[in-house]
Amino acid sequence: MFLWAVAIAGVCVACAAWVRAGKTARKLEALNQSYWELRYDYTRLRSQVARLDPESDAAADEAAAQAAAPKQQVAFVSLSSMKKKG
Repeated sequence: MFLWAVAIAGVCVACAAWVRAGKTARKLEALNQSYWELRYDYTRLRSQVARLDPESDAAADEAAAQAAAPKQQVAFVSLSSMKKKG
């Protein structure tokens, strides 16, 4: 009798987990949809701003390129040239 009670409790827990997983999946899908809508709106608005004021967009692109560029050029140095001679 005890085993039947454990089995029934296990089935109830499994059903509750299944229902909760379904709700979580729907929430995740809604969140994913909202993310892509927001990203689309952001890109659309950014392009509208770029059309209205192309000079500020060019300045922003130039500033981003300067920030991305390294401050100093790093040249290749072979390990054999670093060995101590002597």
